[in-house]
Formats: sequence, structure tokens, C-alpha cells
Amino acid sequence: MCPDIQAGQPVDVVKQPSNATYHAQLDDSSTDNIYTPFASKLDWDMARWAKLRGSSSTAFSELVLIEGLSEKLGLSFKNTRELNKIIDNELPGRPKFKRKQIVVANEAFDVYFRDIIECIKALFSDPNFADFLVFAPERHYADKDKTIHLYHEMHTGKWWWNSQKHLDRERPGATIILVMISSDKTQVTMFRNKSAYPVYMMIGNIPKDIRRKPSHHAHVLLAYLPTTHLDHVTNKAARQFVSCLSAGINGINMQCGDGTVHRGHPLFACFAGDYPEQVLATGIKTTQCPKCDIPPDELGLATGIANWQPRDLGAVLDALCALNEGGLAFVRACANAGIKPIVHPFWEGLPFVNIFESVTPDVLHQLYQGLIKHLLAWLSDACGKHNQICCFLLGIIIDTSLPHNMSSARLLHAVCGLLDFLYLAQYPSHTSETLVLLNEALDLFHDNKDIFIDLGIRNLFNLPKLHFTAHYAHMIRMFSTTDNYNTEYTEYAYRSTNHKNEFAQMTTWLEQREKVFRHKKYIQWRLIGNTARPHQPRPPKMTFHRTQTMTKHPTVKAVTMDRVVNEYGATHFDESLAHYVAKVTLPANTTVTARQLEDQAADIHIPFRTLPVFHKVKWLSADVCGHDDSPVTVDSVHAHPGRSGTFASDSVAPRFDTVFVNDGTGGSLGTKGYRIVQVRVIFSIPPKAIPKLFPSTFQPPQHLAYVEWFSPFRVPNRDHGLHKVSRIIKNGECMASIIPISNIRCSAHLIPHFGPCSSFYVNTYID
Repeated sequence: MCPDIQAGQPVDVVKQPSNATYHAQLDDSSTDNIYTPFASKLDWDMARWAKLRGSSSTAFSELVLIEGLSEKLGLSFKNTRELNKIIDNELPGRPKFKRKQIVVANEAFDVYFRDIIECIKALFSDPNFADFLVFAPERHYADKDKTIHLYHEMHTGKWWWNSQKHLDRERPGATIILVMISSDKTQVTMFRNKSAYPVYMMIGNIPKDIRRKPSHHAHVLLAYLPTTHLDHVTNKAARQFVSCLSAGINGINMQCGDGTVHRGHPLFACFAGDYPEQVLATGIKTTQCPKCDIPPDELGLATGIANWQPRDLGAVLDALCALNEGGLAFVRACANAGIKPIVHPFWEGLPFVNIFESVTPDVLHQLYQGLIKHLLAWLSDACGKHNQICCFLLGIIIDTSLPHNMSSARLLHAVCGLLDFLYLAQYPSHTSETLVLLNEALDLFHDNKDIFIDLGIRNLFNLPKLHFTAHYAHMIRMFSTTDNYNTEYTEYAYRSTNHKNEFAQMTTWLEQREKVFRHKKYIQWRLIGNTARPHQPRPPKMTFHRTQTMTKHPTVKAVTMDRVVNEYGATHFDESLAHYVAKVTLPANTTVTARQLEDQAADIHIPFRTLPVFHKVKWLSADVCGHDDSPVTVDSVHAHPGRSGTFASDSVAPRFDTVFVNDGTGGSLGTKGYRIVQVRVIFSIPPKAIPKLFPSTFQPPQHLAYVEWFSPFRVPNRDHGLHKVSRIIKNGECMASIIPISNIRCSAHLIPHFGPCSSFYVNTYID
């Protein structure tokens, strides 16, 4: 459901699709050469390789200057300079960078920026996004009674819904363009004594699975802002490209990639950045919260104890208006409103903008590089140093003896609370129920964090990043899940400069790459027939599919049975395979005792002494949304012996992974119906042996695995929530059997119970 039936609807008939518009902009569009302005496919491929995959500009020039090479290949350029001239002058592209010099306190700063409206139009009209764009907010529910709200994409959050309702009162039929700005000083491009903030822009109308993949080019580098001790320079520079968002009230016609026209209202919604950038953007003082008025000395208090209110935007805007009353009055007014005296911050006057509400959670900096980093330091002090404390976090402290015989229960609860919060905060979809779990995990940490004070590790917990976690649930309700906004963008431009006049070179380099990427899309359109197809909306899907895959050929074609036993550790391979054959060849609806099955297995002869072996099983993500994404390996299981090499780097350690196996009753969630096994050998039965072992009416699975079993899951520990398992030993040997690899659900990570290593904890923080 959405607020109004007119919301997000087109306002004009179908116009010329974006690719057709691009075609018309080419100088030689009348020719039959689909690669124009390049002379041929080879000419284009060479240019594309040079800009997207090639080496340095100098090296490429030296390559094409080899005598006779350019002529024999029929290239339209003889060096990098000529190639750049073709790209710069003959290929359309995204908006060009502008340079403006700002003088503050007699110091000049160069600001490189783009027109943000034109950048929004470029994203909105990209033909690759046309089928996936979202034009209106929706409310989603996880139950038929519509009592459990569901949050996943930006359009399922409350901010878009509330803004649409507000805008529809004045301008029915509006299409909100949700603008997201991010800047990350840790990604800043550094050279000698210069630095700059890269500022990126995205629109929330594009689904997050597209936005967060750099290969889709769904974000735009909007500006390079200079860094300086005069912090207010950043706001002056920011106004050059953000102030034009006043178009959000009246709207502006924007053409989608399929040619339809919407009345777009670009509204600044989210600002993603680390804490220093949040301080700069909001104008607060360091050690303060950018979202609420909590005193700095109360940042470590739990939500139910701390007394705070959201920052008063009205009071802040009134204080900014005091600039006309003189400098002293302005400074006092800003101090009373809780901000620094900033002259015309970029968000002043923008429609529907509350900058304090716009600051979003930052999982990378706030949690991983913030709280988890603190937690690791605290645990190192509490439990001693450990080289792999990140990997075995709970396993290290489960049986740790604390000073003065203090119980480790509170330490375990505090760690579990923070880890649970970390992983819950990263859910790709949330419901009103999981947000309750998120807050409960945070409360669990706060209820037990005093253990670090009792251990003499901390005195206070007044950390802004810790306090910000109290705002996560509210922000997810407003802007949906945290994977919609992040600061993990990489910047490679400086590597392609000659370290002279770097800003100009980097912006030119980026413009050229963007043009080549756009021309690549155009050529693909021409190659499939240059036909306009009807718009096929493909809304974001909530499903996650992965497929189990095996290599076409075995890793080792013929492994002897002696090697299977001695190197792979499959001690009872023959007996286990015979038992498997006896079980699967039983007539339907036949019940036999374990003893009878053993007797039948004893009569089965294994008619081969070598077998093909595979060393890996992989699970690939499926492109269920139709984004044309390449499959990505999301999980793998290895089972192979060690191998010595001439050099130490060539040696491979033995690896036999543990996995979750479905016993036939397991579902998609939880451990019910699953067991832990260790995989020793992944193999296929030789084709010639199949008719000797199985009746003609039965075709065995193509891939099987010899596994060793662990004990069933029992009630998890009440302090840390982990299941404890141990190997099943029968007559001094590990209990083993043969299973189809289709029964393997995913890999499992076992944490050893330090001390006598007879039992293990199942790591619940892996999947």
C-alpha cells in the first residue's frame, strides 16, 4: 500500500528512451558503425581496455607508438592524448566537474564540484536502472493482519512515507527523489601536504543491491572539498552543490531510462559519515550526540536511564537567523541552541530536511571500528592477549578465570549483547519484532557492562559511538535497514595522476571512465537490435537464493583406497559405502533393524579400488532480482589432505571442514533437524561400478561425502547462547557414514573448548 494512488505516477507520455537520446548526441550517429566515434570494434576494445583495465597513460602511449602497430590495428588514435581527445569531445557523459576558488582568511581553496540536479537526472535516466527504480513509498508487513511492520528498502521506511503525504497535500502526483550524501575522511585522497573530502551522492529510488555494488556505478562523485583548519570552509563549499535542492518543493520533470517522465522532487534525506563528518555536518561540538541533546557525561547510560530529547531543529534555525543581529548575538544564539556558530550551513532552508534526523547509522565506523575495537581492547585486558581474539571471541572468554574469583557470567552477557547488536544491526530486512530484539541486545550489554569497571578496565562509557546505538532502531524505522546507507566507497583516482595539479587530473580521469562505461552500455543496446522494449518493472525481492555447485571435473581423477584411508582420514570408507548402498537399495516401505542392515552391508563387495575425488563444494548467490550480477561465492567447504611444495609458500595445510547437515526434517531457520559433521572425502562412484552396486531402477546421487558425526544439538548455554557438541566415538573410532552432498546446508565454524579439546562450541555468528 502507498499514501496516494497518484504518488510516483508518470506525468507525460513515453518519450525517447535514454539510449536513443544518447545515440542522437553522437556526432556520427547517422552512420551504421555502432562503435562510433571509434572506427571499429577493435578500435573501441583497445580504447576501453586502456581506460578501464590498462596500465599508465605513458605505458599505453609507448605501446601504440610501436612502429606500425596503430596502422595495422586500424586505431583512430596514436597515443593517450589523442584517445583522451576523442573521449572528451565526442562521447556524452555525466555532468562535468566545475572548479571554484573560495578565499577565506586570505587563503584560497579550490573546490571541484558537479551540478547536483544534473547528477540526479543522470542516475534517474540511466537505462540500466529503468526497470528497478522505485517511485513511491510503500508499507510492508510480515503478517496477514498487518501488525508487524517490515523494513528493507528505502521506500519501506517512514521518512519517505511521511514526506510523500506532506508533499501530496500541495503537489499531488509527486515522485520523491531520495537524495543520499556520504563523505568519509578515512577514504580521503591524500597527496603530499594536500587532502580533500570526496563527497558521494546516490538516490534511494535505486534498490540497495544495485547501489552498493561499485560495478553498477549507481553512485556519483559529487565533489572534492578541501580540508582545512577553517572548518567552516566545508559548509561554504557544500552550498555550491546542495543549495539547488530547493527544487524539491516545486518539482522538476525528470525522464526515466525507458522514456517516461516523472515530476521529480529531489529531497535531501540521508547523510552518511563517520563521527567527525557528522560533527561537521550538524555543527555540534565534539563529544556531543548529533541526534539528541544528551549531556556528554551521560553518553554511557542505557536508553531507559538517560534523559534526552531529539535536537530542536526549530531552535537551531532561529539561531542561524540571528546572524543579521550581529556577530556576538549570533554566537550566543548558536551556543544556546547547542551548535557552533556556522554561517549558512548547506542544509539551511532545504525542504523537509532535519539534518539531525538525516544522520544515519554507520556500521563500519561506529560498530566495527568503534565499539568492537573497544571491546577487543577491553577483553585483551580482562583475558590476556590472544593472536586470533576476533575469530574466537566467545571461545576465549567462556572458561576464562577472572581476578578475585569473579564470575565470568556478566562478561559473557556483555559480550553477547554487543555481538548480537552488531549482527542484528546488519540484517538486510527488519520487522518491528526484530527491532525489539535489537534494543534487547543493547540493553543486555548495558545491564552487564559494569564488569569492565569492576575489573578496573574502564571508569566510564561516555562514548558518542556507544550512545548512537540507542538511535539505531528509530533510524531503521525511518530510513530502513543499515545496508541502505554506508560509507564504504573506494576512491582510486589519485593513482592515475602524475601528482601534479592532482584535483584537475582526478576529475578528468573520472569523467573519462564514466563516459567509457556509458558508451559500453550504449553499444550493448545497439548489439541487441536497437529495439525499444516495454518497461518491465522489477521491484526489489525479499528472497535470497544460493545454489550448491561442483566443478565439472574432479580435483583428482583416481585416488586409491589406501590414500582415501590414510591421507583423507576416511578410516571406514568401505564399510560406510556398503552400509549406504544397503540402505538406499531397500525396497520401498521396507523396515529393517540395524542388525539386519549391517548383515546386508556385509555381503556387499565394493568393485573399485580408485575413485574420483573433489576437494571443494561451493554455494553461489543467485541473481533473483535480474540485476545481471555475476554469481558470487557465498560459502564453501573444503576437504583435502596437505601438500608439500618446493617453497614454503607452495605448501598447503590439510583441511577438512565441518558443516551443517539436514537430517530430512531441517527448515530454513534454526538448528532443529540439523547435525554437525566433519567432511573427509567428497567423491563420485565410478560409472562402471554403479550397475554392480545398484539396481537399474535406482540412480545414485552424482556426488557423495564421507563424514564423521558430532553429537546432536542440546539446549544452548544460558550465559553465551552457544551449542556444545563433541565427536561421537564408538568402539574407539569416530562414527562415520556416507551422505549425499545435497544434504549439506552450509559450512560450520566450531570453537574449541580450550583445555582438553574433546568438545566444541558452534559459532552462531558466522552465518
